[in-house]
Amino acid sequence: MHPVSATAALKRLKEGNTRFTRGRARFPTVQKEILASLAKKQQPFATILGCSDSRVPPELVFDCGFGELFVVRVAGNVLGRSIFGTLQYAASHLHTQLFVVLGHEGCGAVKAALATKFEGAKHKSRIEALLKNIVPALKGLDPGQPEEALMRSAVEANVRHTVRMLLETPEARVKAATTDMKLVGAVYELESGRVRFLED
Repeated sequence: MHPVSATAALKRLKEGNTRFTRGRARFPTVQKEILASLAKKQQPFATILGCSDSRVPPELVFDCGFGELFVVRVAGNVLGRSIFGTLQYAASHLHTQLFVVLGHEGCGAVKAALATKFEGAKHKSRIEALLKNIVPALKGLDPGQPEEALMRSAVEANVRHTVRMLLETPEARVKAATTDMKLVGAVYELESGRVRFLED
């Protein structure tokens, strides 16, 4: 296998998102030959941990075809045991060099976490368990700022929190030290379709 470098993978995602926002996506349909080829094996060039929100399908957002992305989707793009396991599989078996944590504007899970933290809102037990992964990311946010600005800050803080948690794993430290692996955060803008990468 010849995995795509993290730098090349990130460039491809940015180019795909540019095509998508300009209405020039390359994959309106899938050819049967492509499906037949993919039935034999997959070789995605990037792994995306995104939100389950129906408005943010990574393959469309980055103008990628079948087999190009290994996608994990969960409300609030949070981590958990099965998510960690899936990402480890992507690194060790699929050999993707680029990992992207993709949040999005107007995230319902982040909004619920803000309500939990600053208003004492209560949710159903399994939703509460999910929100426990987001609330720590909101530390230091000013609840007095305008609602839209607070939401924007919270979405970005949640993405950065997930990236930090991943970078702290032993596997990520080893990969970062020995390979071209790159882990970046990003935020999808619902109205424009643009993906803003948080590369600093």
